[in-house]
Amino acid sequence: MSDILHRPRRLRRTENIRALVRETRLAPEDFILPLFACAGKKVRREIPSMPGVHNLSVDEIAKEAAGAGEIGVKGVILFGLPEAKDEVGSGAYHEKGIVQQAVRAIRSAAPDLVIVTDTCLCEYTSHGHCGVVRDGDVVNDESLDLLARTAVSQAEAGADVVAPSAMMDGQVGAIRAALDEAGFEHVVIMAYAVKYASAFYGPFREAADSAPAFGDRRAYQMDAANAREALREAELDHMEGADLLMVKPAMVYLDILKTLREQFDLPLAAYHVSGEYAMIKAAAQNGWIDEKRVMMETLTSIKRAGADIILTYFAREAVRALTG
Repeated sequence: MSDILHRPRRLRRTENIRALVRETRLAPEDFILPLFACAGKKVRREIPSMPGVHNLSVDEIAKEAAGAGEIGVKGVILFGLPEAKDEVGSGAYHEKGIVQQAVRAIRSAAPDLVIVTDTCLCEYTSHGHCGVVRDGDVVNDESLDLLARTAVSQAEAGADVVAPSAMMDGQVGAIRAALDEAGFEHVVIMAYAVKYASAFYGPFREAADSAPAFGDRRAYQMDAANAREALREAELDHMEGADLLMVKPAMVYLDILKTLREQFDLPLAAYHVSGEYAMIKAAAQNGWIDEKRVMMETLTSIKRAGADIILTYFAREAVRALTG
């Protein structure tokens, strides 16, 4: 045995020592808070499968965003529940669409907050798919035109970042070209570059009323078994002009997140999705886990794997934990 006895526990003995040598650090600016905009006034409707998360009317979402900003959350991402849906998701790109209204209200209430808009059609189509449907199939190139219109409409409303999530081939390039042509060269594209066809989206689909009316989304979202394909998807979005890359979901795809971190020098985001949030909430409500500790451990693991930005329904709680 060596004369030198290595004792790693020396560096774990007190909280202050542990803090000095900590390798991964969360910060308030790491988080983006998802919010759901709906029609009406003074609407604050809790989503049963996502305790603490609400559908919010435009007046309420402005208050919610401003309140989050006041405690240190730096950004929000907006999803919309339109009053009416149609085959081509026209509410997604209407000048007075629900997300466009929410962007303007938040910009007025919290001018410095980073506003991200989810750029997709699924919440606005009567069939619940992310693009135009012809003869039972989602048509890729025709959908690109509508996604580009949606991005421009969101930029006109005041969005800082558009986040295309439809997983249509070529969507980032189409949106970049449309934004630039419309004079929005400054608007950032955060690409849902690696978005898996995941069962962890269940609570979100209740929140956004966006479940497909037929079939599923496995024909355009990624197969959960594939890792190498993630690199190809991310590279295509990078080449098409994405400013940020995202992996979704986060917790069960940390290996993918780490792989992308090693391959790309773009800022990297990860979406800690509704099902991942709901599992922690449900276990905590049953007294099986310490919610705050599990929340922070989970978010730390996402950052440790390589995320620069974490989209999470825990954004407010995490900021409070870090600053309180």
